[in-house]
Amino acid sequence: MKTTLLFLSFVTSIILASCVSQRSASYAYEGSPAGGVYLEQKNDLFEQGVRSESNKKVIFSSSIYLTVEHPDTAIVRLTNIAQKHKGYVQESGTTKCVIRIPNDSRTAAAGEIEACGKVTYKNTTGEDVTDQYADFAIRLDNAKKARMRYLELLEKAQTVAEALLVEKELERLNETIDLLEGKMNRIDHLSTYSTITIFLKEKKKPGIIGYIGIGIYHSVKWLFVRN
Repeated sequence: MKTTLLFLSFVTSIILASCVSQRSASYAYEGSPAGGVYLEQKNDLFEQGVRSESNKKVIFSSSIYLTVEHPDTAIVRLTNIAQKHKGYVQESGTTKCVIRIPNDSRTAAAGEIEACGKVTYKNTTGEDVTDQYADFAIRLDNAKKARMRYLELLEKAQTVAEALLVEKELERLNETIDLLEGKMNRIDHLSTYSTITIFLKEKKKPGIIGYIGIGIYHSVKWLFVRN
């Protein structure tokens, strides 16, 4: 009974420690389960690694407004541009098309997109998510280390109550790890592919009377203005 209480007390101490934010430190256990202590170990090198310039994460988004003669034809051309640059179409419609292009082809692809019609407006933004990504990486590293310690504790469990307590914490840690990995994978993808949203507006075509008016306008203009 005494051993079980010591074990449960030790597991509880780990739970409390794991609930505390571990942004720049990990913990190493020293001693036996009954009398061990956790020594704080600075994780500065790891933190510097995930925040280095080479690991910079920037999410680029562009908006391009085009006036085109035939929206359906423009959609086909935009799809071909995405495929040409090893990207893909995320959304497609008669008035809007969203494509994802690898960052190294972003500028070239944008130029080809603008050639599909008359550009009325364009804008590009970049969101630096390096710190957010680094925080996820540090939390993930700490969660994986904590999981390893709980797996070791599971092997030392002597009763069903001890095993259940450890397994409950392992389940929580696995959920945390899956969540963090999902968030990091999403940032990896978003920072690798630029999002280009193209808004399409069909060019208005004049009717028969309109063409007559245009002809008269150019004729009158020719009488008064010559190059």
